Amino acid sequence: MSGILTITTDFGYRDAYVPVMKGVIARIDPQIRTIDVTHEIAPQDVMEAAYVLRRVVPYYPAGTVHLVVVDPGVGSDRRCVALRKGDHRFVGPDNGIFSLLLDDGSPDELVQLDRAQYWRTNSPSRTFHGRDIFAPVAAHLASGRSIRDVGSPVEALERLHWALPINDEQGIQGWVVHVDHFGNCITNISRQSFEENRRGRTMKCFVGNGILRDVATTYGDVAAGEPLVLFDSADYLEVAVNSGNASRLFDIQRGAAVNVIFLD
Repeated sequence: MSGILTITTDFGYRDAYVPVMKGVIARIDPQIRTIDVTHEIAPQDVMEAAYVLRRVVPYYPAGTVHLVVVDPGVGSDRRCVALRKGDHRFVGPDNGIFSLLLDDGSPDELVQLDRAQYWRTNSPSRTFHGRDIFAPVAAHLASGRSIRDVGSPVEALERLHWALPINDEQGIQGWVVHVDHFGNCITNISRQSFEENRRGRTMKCFVGNGILRDVATTYGDVAAGEPLVLFDSADYLEVAVNSGNASRLFDIQRGAAVNVIFLD
């Protein structure tokens, strides 16, 4: 039975890269249901892709295959991999793109894509592994092949060095992993990590050129134009401005440090 295959890339919508990959998928199994997550990841921005992947996976049914192609190292010695985490399978470059997805452990299965019978060609382009390796492998998985069919088992994945926050007794150091359409700055600090370290204490949040105190529950807790800190719909700490743009107000870009200090 054919399954669902999501596609996330930095290819944009102007060029032919995405429809070419979809053509490869359709030739393998035209019954596969492909869903575009986004093709507007900033060019070569592996961290943004990691963030988007983490946000969307929980909303898809068991058995979904997720194809992610943000691959600045294409053609280099970085590995092409497929992995399984729970009931979901993933295909993409081993460049840290799965770091946030696996922040609670290792994959249940991990293989290097070294079996050319599942590629589009035995001589893949050195600049378009999305077409020649990743898309066909993802299609075979969505059509019923197992992870172990398409590659040889390997050990740990590459991790982005700032994908996870750093906790100590005084607070949490995290980073902005995404700035959304509204200028909200989403961090890698989860509600669970925050509450476990806070233990009822008051807090200060230092980010960009701003200092914020306490955690709101919704944007309307402050007046229009006022900044706030709250947990977003995925339970990650977010710096925002009610009816405004936190990224501009505090001069924050993706990768900016966020320091939460807990006060006794």
